[in-house]
Amino acid sequence: MPEPVEQPENGWYCVRTKPKSEYLAARHLQGFANLDEVFCPRIRFEKSTQRGKVWFVEALFPGYLFAKFSLTQELRAVNATTSVTGVLRFADHYPQISDVYIHELKQEFPEKENEIRVIEPNISEGDDVVLTEGPMAGLKTIVTQLVCGQNRIKVLLEWLGQEREAEVSLKSVTRPGEIRHGIRRL
Repeated sequence: MPEPVEQPENGWYCVRTKPKSEYLAARHLQGFANLDEVFCPRIRFEKSTQRGKVWFVEALFPGYLFAKFSLTQELRAVNATTSVTGVLRFADHYPQISDVYIHELKQEFPEKENEIRVIEPNISEGDDVVLTEGPMAGLKTIVTQLVCGQNRIKVLLEWLGQEREAEVSLKSVTRPGEIRHGIRRL
């Protein structure tokens, strides 16, 4: 039987969390397990729902975060932390994340505790969009022009057998694959 490969004492590891509990797990790892370095990059973005546009905050890597700790000394404490389901492993091997990769990720994401990277929708002329508000909600159309400084766009609509341009709010459209269709239950 081959001998297990020796791993360095301290390193960055990928920690699995309960669904939608990445930020809580990060806080618990700092408090309960006393880890100094925990990194959970988060993004904030706007999506269309049946209620209209809604802002969401999610982890960049859903179900995972990064923590720097000693595998031999702190693995039990990490695994026992609330909202943590375990450290990512393959059989008996716990892969380490390189310091360079974590450093590059930290450069892309703010390090201040409550700052979150905002992902802005990028809509340009010629894009297919779906209207999400008003009497024509659900209608697929094409962006013909961006109206500068007003947060509005012009779209092409077929109205009474003719194509016409109409001006709508940028917040009242989304890309076709981004609409969430909720199921209403009585």
